[in-house]
Amino acid sequence: MTILSRYIGRTVILASVLVMAVMLSVYTFLSFVDELRDVGKGNYDLHAATEFVLLTLPGRIYDLFPACALLGTLLGLGWLASTSELIAMRAAGLSIASITTSVMRVGVALMLALILFGELVAPVTEQYAQAQRSIAISGHIALMSRLGFWVRDKLTFINIRQILPGVRLGDIYIYEFNDQRRLVGTAHAAEASYIGKRWLLKDIALDRIEDDGVITTRIPQAAWETLLSPDLINVVVVDPQKLSAIGLYRYINYLRDNHQDASRYQLALWIRIMAPISTGVMVFLAVPFVFGSLRTMGAGQRTVIGAMVGLAFFLLNRTLSYLGLAYDLNPFFSAAFPTLLFLGLAIWLMRRAY
Repeated sequence: MTILSRYIGRTVILASVLVMAVMLSVYTFLSFVDELRDVGKGNYDLHAATEFVLLTLPGRIYDLFPACALLGTLLGLGWLASTSELIAMRAAGLSIASITTSVMRVGVALMLALILFGELVAPVTEQYAQAQRSIAISGHIALMSRLGFWVRDKLTFINIRQILPGVRLGDIYIYEFNDQRRLVGTAHAAEASYIGKRWLLKDIALDRIEDDGVITTRIPQAAWETLLSPDLINVVVVDPQKLSAIGLYRYINYLRDNHQDASRYQLALWIRIMAPISTGVMVFLAVPFVFGSLRTMGAGQRTVIGAMVGLAFFLLNRTLSYLGLAYDLNPFFSAAFPTLLFLGLAIWLMRRAY
């Protein structure tokens, strides 16, 4: 990579970081104002609201990444154009193709960063944030630990190792105490589903502690009465589009093995897969805005047009997602069409730029 290529890449990255900082500040402020409406409910105070907003930042960064890549590339190249540095580079023998290659190296780096960020950081912080918010508002005595989700129901303590989308639980431990705070029984269920306004435990192992020993009983399934409401579980569970691709893939296989509809999660998986590709397409799309028919426009005009393009992509993406679920469209088509459409637009504009 030449010095000029590194300089172009560094400029685009710095501009993208600046755009992300600005957009993130606006969205964070609006999110914090929205959370203030729930301050005072249960134990949800100002500190808890601030913690929630900060913990959801990684998920917000992931959502804003493609738009920030577009605007950042547009501003970075626009700044180089406005200072005549691109003209000097062209005069020095650097072709549009070489400049585009330098920019796309940044696009690939951003794509890889988004993949790692979306798989390792955002899902974890999002789930923890939702869980802590729910616990604070509901007032239940509960916590998240490395051993799963814990909640207290009067004299019973419940440990849920797996919280799955669709109000489903897995690997559940129930510990029952008496008034003297002595353990009188335990239960373990492999699975729990909320069916017909009640929890249904499956594959249950009961241990009853008596004076003369422990009595173990196995039950195929049984109803479970608890204050652990589906509303609490729903907010603990991350929205499908916030889950990692690996998590979605595993849950889709689980639904298929149990002969259940997995279309919603298939769509979320394809959206997850297309997000890094969309980032690369947005970076590529910004190039002809500088070298094409828009090259005579000022930085402000480019920013407005870039923002409109980014908004159009976002709205089309969301609209097709909802339409895909409502009309049972192919999940790949619903997730990939906006990206492919804007890729076609970028290629057409690049041809005009040449």
